[in-house]
Amino acid sequence: MDSVQTYVEVLKWASSFLKENGKDAFLAEYLLLERLGWNKTQLLVSFKKIMKPVELKQFREDIAQVVSGIPAQYVIGSTEFYGNRFKVTTDTLIPRPETEELVELCLQENKAPVLNVVDIGTGTGVIGLSLKLNRPDWHVTLIDISKAALSVAADNAKKLALDVDLIESNVLTQYKGSKLDIIISNPPYISYFEEAVMDESVKEYEPNTALFAEDNGLAVYKDIAKEAQYHLKPKGKIYLEIGYLQGNAVKKIFQQAFPEKQVDVIKDLNKHDRLVRVG
Repeated sequence: MDSVQTYVEVLKWASSFLKENGKDAFLAEYLLLERLGWNKTQLLVSFKKIMKPVELKQFREDIAQVVSGIPAQYVIGSTEFYGNRFKVTTDTLIPRPETEELVELCLQENKAPVLNVVDIGTGTGVIGLSLKLNRPDWHVTLIDISKAALSVAADNAKKLALDVDLIESNVLTQYKGSKLDIIISNPPYISYFEEAVMDESVKEYEPNTALFAEDNGLAVYKDIAKEAQYHLKPKGKIYLEIGYLQGNAVKKIFQQAFPEKQVDVIKDLNKHDRLVRVG
């Protein structure tokens, strides 16, 4: 393509190029807006302006990386989650919209100004940090088995000026703090049997340790249920994201661990089983 192009011409080229290569055409606009820090209105009023050469060079590189299979969020290096921007790297999962529903449920049901909360398998930190942003007086601890993921979470906490604790731990094995009011987690839950039908970009670029779990994807839930018995307050609650076929199995795990508590499976906006609440 020519080196002198308007924004609309560049966008048209990129959309067609992505489509020709089996990628979603909408990613062209997404990448352009993300890289420039624009909203759609800013793009519309700039449609017929000439794109700066440095912007065009970067955009071409971004498009090439997406065509090669790299997820757009990794290309940009950040993503939006629950109204805030978070750094993402290949050491962390890319946060999904369904996880926002987990955060929303927890915030809706817990209004107390001071609670002790742990986010297990925090990755980028989006769950725990989003809770802290909305409940500044909560004491939030971010836990992950991956040192690299914790480093990303620490960067996000620093950027958002949030005071949280970070612990490298397999579930709660290294947690030594006070009893917990809330345990929240989006743990690895994909069975290795499902790998064959997964998107190639997810398998190639997102960290396997944050995706897959033994025991048909239930292993980490069993670990959480076991260790939560020692760390959860009598009236404490647990909030979990699950695979859409795991509702009954995860409910059974936590009902056995906490026979005195109500265990509910909650559907997401697409009417799929997505969340489990224990409390």
